[in-house]
Parts: sequence; structure tokens; C-alpha cells
Amino acid sequence: MHVKTLGPAIILALAGCFVAWQFVNPAPPDTITIATGQQGGAYLLFAERYQTLLAKEQITLNILETAGSVENLKLLETDGDSVDIAFVQGGIASTAGNPDLLSLASLYYEPLWVFYRGTETLTRLTELQARRIAAGEPGSGTHALAITLLEDNRLNSEDILPVGGQQAAEALISGKVDAAFFVASVHSPLVQKLLRTQDIQLMSLARADAYTRLHHSLSLITLPEGTIDLQENIPPRDTQLLAATANLVVSDDFHPALVGLLLQAAEEVHGGGSLFDPPGYFPNDKNLEFPLKDGARQYFKHGPPFLQRYLPFWTANLLDRMKIMLIPLLTLLIPLFKIMPPTYRWQARKKVYRWYRELKTLDVEHPEQLPADTLNSSIRMLDQIEEEARKVTVPLSYSDELYNLRLHIDLVRSKLKKGRVNRV
Repeated sequence: MHVKTLGPAIILALAGCFVAWQFVNPAPPDTITIATGQQGGAYLLFAERYQTLLAKEQITLNILETAGSVENLKLLETDGDSVDIAFVQGGIASTAGNPDLLSLASLYYEPLWVFYRGTETLTRLTELQARRIAAGEPGSGTHALAITLLEDNRLNSEDILPVGGQQAAEALISGKVDAAFFVASVHSPLVQKLLRTQDIQLMSLARADAYTRLHHSLSLITLPEGTIDLQENIPPRDTQLLAATANLVVSDDFHPALVGLLLQAAEEVHGGGSLFDPPGYFPNDKNLEFPLKDGARQYFKHGPPFLQRYLPFWTANLLDRMKIMLIPLLTLLIPLFKIMPPTYRWQARKKVYRWYRELKTLDVEHPEQLPADTLNSSIRMLDQIEEEARKVTVPLSYSDELYNLRLHIDLVRSKLKKGRVNRV
């Protein structure tokens, strides 16, 4: 096709692509960082499973160990360039301000275990008045939740000690503290040990439902009698517990293409169910600490992005980003494809048809009536037109147009020569 025909079309298409490119989202990063918790905690263990799953899609997940949820929130808020995602325990945002963050999902229940020393049965936190209480390390979700609940009951802060984890469990067993709060999985070795330790009791919260009304991030769950050990009948009765939910939280500029990928990993890691939730219940969009990110909302309504269901992540993402390029291309190319064929035909025939105006002028009705000089001049002009027409090149499919021109030149020349003979 002639460059004069293709040139403007190519320029227009390239210009449309350039403009559309300005609206294409940048490619997602291939390395992201997640803030977790301390060594041996559930957050760290789950992050390692996420790391393995994301590596299959060529995404590197760096794991940052922290003191816990409160520190994770602060890192997301103040150091968003180095931390992209964080595990955050529900119900603790008020202790860390209100950063401009978004939730991706609730991942699983995090039961609150309140253990105490003694043989009596305690069912209310107010009954811990004047007792030494290990409320978790500052910066941890356990500490934030314990302080909230203890303040609800107006317990004396002088008896609340900033001790958590293994240190708190050992202090409780040795008698250095009278009660201890833990937010941990039912399968945590620490929880399993305390459930089986003599003189250590697990509190069943009689007013658990009231706490869920006061704090919407909390849920009421039940640990049925004998669930831990049927032979030993642990626990010895149905036990009401409070549970926060572990949330996956991101900064507001977290790349949208990674949302679906992370939630697919979360579904694989947390979707199998536990003692407190049926299979498929988590991850979900309930009990969220922050507003749900748009991509996560679409995921819970419609499932994974369409292309990611059938293609590798990077291929699906490239196609998804490029779809915006189709708008200007289709807008420009469809009309161009309709215009270009007739334009091309016109360009090809123009080389031939431009001689017909002069040819028509020379083709007179009665050449014998013209002066001799005019006839001779007309014949010379025809010879000149024919000479120039021989130099014209046209596509093979339009050769008939060129040969028709030469036939018409011969026809007019013959007519003029015949008129010159008749005139004499």
C-alpha cells in the first residue's frame, strides 16, 4: 500500500496509542514486604506460607518481623515505602490513630484466652480486680485488646503488667502473675500447655456477648466441652471466648493487580476451616478494621479476576493493562480500515486519471475542421502524454487502468491524424 495512504493511518494509530499509554497502570512490583509478628507467632508462620505461594508467580515476599499489630499499623502509616502489607488484629486501630489504610480481608479468628490461677470458677473480668495480670507486650495486638477490655471493666492499671507470650505463660505457671491474656491459635503450644496445667483455669466469659456489642470487631465463639482432649475432657465445659479476626491490611496505594493474587493465596492458606469456623468461611469481608479496598470488594463478589483464573499472573496482568489500548485502536483503526481501501484505490487511479482531462480536451468532434497547426500541436501533445504515461508505475492490480489510458491515447491520436488527412 502506498506510503501516502499508510503514513497518516500509522501516525494516527501511534498517536492514539501514545495518549492511551498515559492511562495504563504501571506494572505491579515484583517484590513486596509484609509486616508480621514475633518469631513463633501465627502471623510469621502464615507469612511464610504466603511467601511460598507468591514465589510460584514470580513475586518475592519479604517478611519483616515486628512486635505485633500495633507496630504493623504504625509501619504502614509512617513507612509505607518499605512495608506494603501487614497482619493486623481486629479492634486495635484506635490505639494507633486512624491511618489512611485499607483492608483486603478477614483471615481467621484469633481467640482471646484468659487464663488464671486457682481452683475457683471465674466468669467475669471484674473478678480479676486486685490480681496481677499479664496483658501482653506493648505493641502487640494482645496488649491492645487486653487493655481495652480491662479498661471497660475499670480495673486498676497498677496491677496490669506489660508481659506477654512465653514469658507471661511461665510467670503464670510459677505464680508471679495471677492471670494472663493471650491472643493465639487453639493449636499454639503455649495454649495447649496452659490448658493441661494443673491449677490453671481457662475463663469462660459470661458476658462475652456484651463485649461484641460494645466492640464490633469482636466475635463470640464457643470452645465445646472435650474439644481439646476427649479422654481428659479438656475443656471440662463449653467455654465462651471472645475472638478478634486477623485482618490483612494495605496502604491505600497498594497496587490493585496484586489484590486478587494475595486473596487467592489467603484462600488457599485460610480457607480450610478450623475448630471455630467451617471450611470456606474465611477469608471474608466481615469484621474489618478499615474500609475494604475496591479490588477486594470485586473479588468477594465475583471471585478472582477473569484472566488470572486461566493465565499466569504476569501474562494476565499484561493483557489486563493493555486492554485500555484497545479503545483508541478500535476507535481509530476501524474507520481507517473502511477509509483506506477506497483511498488506496483513489491514489492508484489518480496517477492514471490525471491525464484524462488533457485527453478529453484534445478529443474534438470534427478534427478536420481545425487548423493544421492546431492538429499538429495536438498530436505532439498526445505523444508527450504517452511518453509520460509510460513512466508511470502502478500496482499490478491497476495495470489495466494504465493500458486503457494508452489505448485511449492511441484512439484520440488516430482520430486526429484521420482529421488531418481529411482536411488536406
